[in-house]
Amino acid sequence: MSRLPLLSCEGISKAYGVHPLFEGLSFGLAEGDRVGLVGPNGSGKTTLLKVLAGIEPPDAGTRSQRRFTRLGYVPQDPTFPGDRTVEAVLTEALPAEEREGFETAGRVAAMLGRAGFTDSRHTVGMLSAGWRKRLAIARELVVAPDVLLMDEPTNHLDVEGILWLEALLRTEVPAVLVVSHDRYFLEHVASRVLELNRWYAGGLFQAEGRYSDYLLRRDEALREQAAYQDTLANKVRREVEWLRRGPKARTRKGQARVKAAGRLIQELDEVRARAAGTAAGIEFTASGRQSKKLLVARDVAKTVGGVRLLAGLNLTLTPGMRLGLLGASGSGKSTLLNLLAGTLAPDSGQIERAEGLRVVRFDQDREGLDPAVSLRRALAPEGDAVVYRDRSVHVVAWAKRFLFRPEQLETTVGRLSGGEQARILIARLMLQPADLLILDEPTNDLDIPTLEVLEESLADFPGALVLVTRDRFLLERVSTLVLALDGTGGATFFADYAQWESAHGEADRDVGDRIKAPA
Repeated sequence: MSRLPLLSCEGISKAYGVHPLFEGLSFGLAEGDRVGLVGPNGSGKTTLLKVLAGIEPPDAGTRSQRRFTRLGYVPQDPTFPGDRTVEAVLTEALPAEEREGFETAGRVAAMLGRAGFTDSRHTVGMLSAGWRKRLAIARELVVAPDVLLMDEPTNHLDVEGILWLEALLRTEVPAVLVVSHDRYFLEHVASRVLELNRWYAGGLFQAEGRYSDYLLRRDEALREQAAYQDTLANKVRREVEWLRRGPKARTRKGQARVKAAGRLIQELDEVRARAAGTAAGIEFTASGRQSKKLLVARDVAKTVGGVRLLAGLNLTLTPGMRLGLLGASGSGKSTLLNLLAGTLAPDSGQIERAEGLRVVRFDQDREGLDPAVSLRRALAPEGDAVVYRDRSVHVVAWAKRFLFRPEQLETTVGRLSGGEQARILIARLMLQPADLLILDEPTNDLDIPTLEVLEESLADFPGALVLVTRDRFLLERVSTLVLALDGTGGATFFADYAQWESAHGEADRDVGDRIKAPA
């Protein structure tokens, strides 16, 4: 017997200007559902979430919410008044009639405790981005929603925060729909996956099961679509040859065949358009250096703001080594990156670099991007072309490689999405030959197809790599060694993320093998 949906949509469509985001979507959320929503950047995931939340109306179709159903919505970038305490934020989220009395105070205190807050008097302005995200989630959970809609909830959370959220979602909410590019998170949380993508007829693909099950079914669906495209192409080829012979179309049968040939050609065009690639072409360039040791750190110590972050660290980076850094917010990951890059000096100890070492760095704060310049100038600052691996590439072709349309070239960087800005930085990195790549949260705002290409490129990079990321699948797949910082000076090496997870008592250590993208 099918369950009655708490929230559903029927035939909904949404467009911006003449560009449709999605058309004719229908699905529902019932009690017990844990649904992950994925898709390329620009496919309309955030907009669909806003339509389901009742924030934006659909252009066509209907949205239905069962009577008395409480709805929670966590946006990608939540905002709060900076002077409010965390206790006040949660109290004010409750309906007016539920804000008084000892029971309410206990309810708020309990939710703050589950979210990890130790002082209810902390003001929002004192919180990091990760703790503001925790507060946004707690604000929705305190009202006991029947359905919780979440847009990239793992953004800004450290690994410990993501593990906290995974455990919370298993028990706290009857139904969840989450937009996320965090594949480990989806594997642990989702029991059904929806993909918004023009690859599929109708623009939506649904798969029951975990994220790993979705990958298998997606791969099967794409193979079937490719086979159908080949069959359709053969039919069109025969009909085109018939049309070129100049058949007589005056008979009713001839007219019908001409019309049928036109429909086949149109269908083939649509299938080919859906199958067009939507992943960026990412490939980093190594300098070709033959040194056995690129960087050696000996007995390095560093204290910042009175907190000793590193004490007696020893580390050697060699070509082909890919080091992943783990640690809670404030544990010293960014400090270590600055030390390795040479932008910060250790308090004691030595860091020796190979002569002429070429270090290329991705900064999570994107400080190198000027929001006022055009996309054209951001990609090609010195003209209408760039030089990539000793070849001149026109800016239009270079932009297309990173999924930008020619008409976007005059758009200012500040008007581009977070994922588009990240792709600009990756494009810049690719133009710089490197011995050592230092990447600080490169996956923020990137969609899953782009992440898959990034992983392949990093795994093939012959130089050394130091990576800070909350994307546990990327960490597991790319890293040859993991270094965990404890924030008090301690640093421990692990063979991989799974070993670190095992040391922290987490289950499902084989998840990385289950969710590798099918070849």
